[in-house]
Amino acid sequence: MRKIDMHAHFLPPISRRDAAGLDPDNAPWLAVDENGETGQIMKGDRPFRPVYRALWDPGMRLEEMDKHGVDVQIISATPIMFGYEFPAQRAAAWAARMNDLALEHCAADPRRLKALAQVPLQDLDLACREAARARDDGHVGIQIGNHLGPKDLDDEHLVQFLIHCAQEGIPILAHPWDMMTDGRMKKWMLPWLVAMPAETQLGILSLILSGAFERIPPSLKLCFAHGGGSFAFLLGRVDNAWHCRDIVRQDCPNPPSSYVKRFYVDSAVFDQGALRLLADVMGGDRIMLGSDYPFPLGEQSIGKLVNDNPWLADDDKRRINHGNAAAFFGLQDAPAAA
Repeated sequence: MRKIDMHAHFLPPISRRDAAGLDPDNAPWLAVDENGETGQIMKGDRPFRPVYRALWDPGMRLEEMDKHGVDVQIISATPIMFGYEFPAQRAAAWAARMNDLALEHCAADPRRLKALAQVPLQDLDLACREAARARDDGHVGIQIGNHLGPKDLDDEHLVQFLIHCAQEGIPILAHPWDMMTDGRMKKWMLPWLVAMPAETQLGILSLILSGAFERIPPSLKLCFAHGGGSFAFLLGRVDNAWHCRDIVRQDCPNPPSSYVKRFYVDSAVFDQGALRLLADVMGGDRIMLGSDYPFPLGEQSIGKLVNDNPWLADDDKRRINHGNAAAFFGLQDAPAAA
């Protein structure tokens, strides 16, 4: 069965000197170990995450795609690369450079490797300009974070960017980043295990409960990573609150569950029962194969969760593995894996 993995990350082999133009103390860069196989994403002089060669080497990426039977992989920035906390003009130059490097990465096999661009989201005009430039250069969509500092996706600034992308036909992947924590989630990767799913649900609910979806054209192609976080499991709680409390209904004219056809999610939920629930809530036509490759929290055998699911119909498996992403990103002529 053909596979398009639409949630995979990259980080180019940029040095600290390369990153200094964004910020000499806090910009991300890649420290590759002497063996050339492993390294660290750095933030200034602080280690952020251990990584291995597939993150920056497209040759190894293609080899591993073949091993997993992945026909096409859509790469996007590791979220630490967003640069939202830096001055907009510097972030715009940084985004343009990272987007060019993403296309260089994909040039190893442009039929099988596609890219999502990043934008300087803190400035609406600059973000729209870079989104257009990236689309014209060959990116198949945009990846954004689920918030901009204290601004969630219902903020007018971010809603206007979503409206722009809807009008221009630019698909969006919303990815959690800079997870909420007050210091209580200190270890065991709890920010990634607790706050990351909550961030994703927060992004979805901010659009639903604020009434933003009433203003954003239905043509918007919007996907939330990580299966929509905790959204599917807690949707019944949200619907119940909408029916029982007028404060929940004040900006949202329809039950929250009625908005599930306004967005997509990926399949990165790692449990067969969770995938069954996700398909029950979203429908098989609103889920796309996403692995979070090449990170340890990603799916280690890409597509196995979908293909081995005993509750999904074969048609839904085909849609999730390939058909939904092909339509969402306009990849109808995607090649088959070697």
